Amino acid sequence: MTRRILIVLHQERSSPGRVGQALVRRGCELDIRRPSLGDPLPVSMESHDAAIIFGGPMSANDDLPFIKAETEWIGVPLREEKPYLGICLGAQLMARHLGACVYGREDDRVEVGYYPIRPTEEGQHLFDNPQYVYQWHGQGFDLPSGAVQLAEGDEFPVQAMRYGPRAYGIQFHPELTTPMMDAWLTFASHRLSQPGAQPAELHRKGRAEHDATLRAWLARFLDHWLP
Repeated sequence: MTRRILIVLHQERSSPGRVGQALVRRGCELDIRRPSLGDPLPVSMESHDAAIIFGGPMSANDDLPFIKAETEWIGVPLREEKPYLGICLGAQLMARHLGACVYGREDDRVEVGYYPIRPTEEGQHLFDNPQYVYQWHGQGFDLPSGAVQLAEGDEFPVQAMRYGPRAYGIQFHPELTTPMMDAWLTFASHRLSQPGAQPAELHRKGRAEHDATLRAWLARFLDHWLP
């Protein structure tokens, strides 16, 4: 039977990228919704086998109707114990739903480029040590009560978490394809001048060095998350 995956995006031209491609190869059907553009979220997961909320330029702390709606809605897959994955903003919304804080660093440093993360003891089965991942964020989140930290970083301590048996949040972007990276570097180039951000040439160098490993990680993770 075809598995139906709810995909939540935040901009008109946003794409699930490599994550979406990998799910389609696994025979999944993608139900793409953009609450920021008025699309509704389902009242239950009865018609979906899993859900992924992707990133976006907005903050989980923004006083926006769709941010509030998504934050509250995350309780649906959590209560029903359906697989949930939050990527960047999606992880931060999950943290807020669970009562944790989302915050920027006091020194305004960001992670924009490739940075190493390290598995915790609980995350050693999912992550290499160290593992370089692609980041594009200026805020992080505290570990919610009851969640298990799976990976840590230097600038933002919580890089991956699990809540309950099937809900995961990751701060980094495994979905990024080369065209997506080129678009981000072009249309959001102002982020490259922020404290801690890497210049564009290091993004491309990092992709040449680390993307094969990150692509292999995504395949392993999806096998684990959605067997």
